[in-house]
Formats: sequence, C-alpha cells, structure tokens
Amino acid sequence: MEKIMQLTSDNGVVIFSKTTCCLCYAVNMLFNQLRVNPVVHEIDQDPEGREMEKALLRMGCNSPGVPAVFINGKLVGSTNEVMSLHLSGSLTPLLKQYQS
Repeated sequence: MEKIMQLTSDNGVVIFSKTTCCLCYAVNMLFNQLRVNPVVHEIDQDPEGREMEKALLRMGCNSPGVPAVFINGKLVGSTNEVMSLHLSGSLTPLLKQYQS
C-alpha cells in the first residue's frame, strides 16, 4: 500500500498493469493517443506485486486489480471507468495538465 501511495503521489498519471494484460495495454494506448505519458508500473515484474494487487482491490479496484488508473493521486478505476469517462468526454479534462 505504501508503494502505491508513493508512486501515485509522486506522479500525475499512474497505471498499475501486468505485462500480459490486454486491457492494460488498451488503456495505456488510449492515454498515449491522448498525448499523456503515464507512469506504468508492471506489478507482475515487482516482487511486491501480489501484495500491491491485493491493496488495489482493497482500495476499490474491480477484480482483477489491473489496470488500475490514478490521476492526481486519486483512483479513477479500471478499464470500464476509464472508457466510460473517455466516451462521455470527461477524461480529457482530467488529463489536460499532463498532455504533451
């Protein structure tokens, strides 16, 4: 939990991901298309990854715990929440200060 809090407070946009997750890839590609370069933390490459995934679930991420997207230190959610925000036009304003 501490590592999650540190990463999300130090970086504007963070995606907790797994290297083999196609939904994680899709969310990352969406952010890249929106000209945002998020910090992507691959929890399956992290020795504390299992604990991090459990912590993300406790924080309110849907199962499975990835992708978990944080903007401005706040949990936005997983693929469903991110795509819903995008389709409604609400995602871009959240990301405006992080666009290149």
